[in-house]
Amino acid sequence: MVRLAGDRPADRISRHDARLLPRASALSCDALVVGAGPSGLLAALAIARSGLDVILAGPPTPTPPGRTVALFEPAKQVLRDLDVWERVESAGEAAPLRVMRIVDDTDSLFRTPPIDFRASEIGLEAFGDNVTLSALVAQLEAAAARQARLRLLPEALEDFRFGEDVASARRPDGSRILAQVLVAADGRDSQTRRAAGLSAKSEPTGQIAITCVLRHEAEHDDVSSEFHTRSGPFTLVPMPRAADGAPRSSLVWLVKPEEADRLAALDDAAFARACEKRAHSCLGAFTLEGGRARLPMAIVTTSALAGRRIALMGEAAHVFPPIGAQGLNLGVRDAADLGVALGEAKRKGEDVGGTTALARYAKLRRADIATRTGAVDLLNRSLLTDFAPMDFLRGAGLTALANVGPLRRLAMRMGLGPDPGSVLPLPRRPDLFRKRLGARC
Repeated sequence: MVRLAGDRPADRISRHDARLLPRASALSCDALVVGAGPSGLLAALAIARSGLDVILAGPPTPTPPGRTVALFEPAKQVLRDLDVWERVESAGEAAPLRVMRIVDDTDSLFRTPPIDFRASEIGLEAFGDNVTLSALVAQLEAAAARQARLRLLPEALEDFRFGEDVASARRPDGSRILAQVLVAADGRDSQTRRAAGLSAKSEPTGQIAITCVLRHEAEHDDVSSEFHTRSGPFTLVPMPRAADGAPRSSLVWLVKPEEADRLAALDDAAFARACEKRAHSCLGAFTLEGGRARLPMAIVTTSALAGRRIALMGEAAHVFPPIGAQGLNLGVRDAADLGVALGEAKRKGEDVGGTTALARYAKLRRADIATRTGAVDLLNRSLLTDFAPMDFLRGAGLTALANVGPLRRLAMRMGLGPDPGSVLPLPRRPDLFRKRLGARC
């Protein structure tokens, strides 16, 4: 339950922080999540499920038509814990990803044959599902509305302050919200991150991501195909059938800016033909469904994942190109681990926004984020160069994955990500996830 300032115990205000409390009617909570996109909704739900009172603030985030996200099995388990996944699945907005196919289309001297990674090899029916983003957000919002410990404020906040014992933000009416911890989930250009004095390094990759939905003649057979080209990946991910039964896939195509401009000048039919050519007609002729979107690519890293009274998550904490479907899966794990860290602090009677709790969260996330960011950056750079030794190393690595079963299965398990545990206030049990995946190596 969200409290008025002056109620205990959430607002332990020091004299140093008295300036953050200009009026007695200010709202007070344990955690203030800023940013109402998918990451913010996930964080708010996970933290509330762990026993904290939460305010989620931010205007609704528009979702581009046809935008999809691939969610792997560990992320789906978090959504099950939050009573979201079954509702997404029952709405018919999810398509299983049973096979991940990598096609080396770089024309390198060391090019390898296509490699299929099959979920059945590691004891799973599917690696995960490709989900319509609008359907996912709708179910997250519905879950937030059902959560008694969570209050939604569809408004933009300003004037973020971080004191010794409390964080604060100003509402449009001039009143303030007080919280023991502020969660920055407001994207790659995070205002809250800047206000807290946490620096971020943005390194453009020189690529543009073109996204759209394509209908096609042939069945995708639950196969996601990632073509590695000299401009970056061209990835076709299965989608649920259209209303008229036509098979569909979502496209993420990374190209150089000049190529993006050329493609943007094409009409829909010509663009669809360009996509078919790039895909070597593997799914037959394409037809564009809806519009196209484009987004410049960058690698964004932050100086820290937490600071005084603030925790970073989602794209406020990390951004990299959409290779291997890692983006939102990483954000789901941020949310789950934040729920675990703050829930543990609450149960132990610790300050949920104090140094101990936030250091616990940063420790849980640091290695996972650094590993994923580094791996995606390295693979992307290896595609953009025609340096022969780099081509050889990439080709040798793919050949090893294709021919060495234990290595391939290890890579598949690592690609799914570590078990984020339960967002319920229970001990983390990664051993359970290892058993679900199967013990063979």
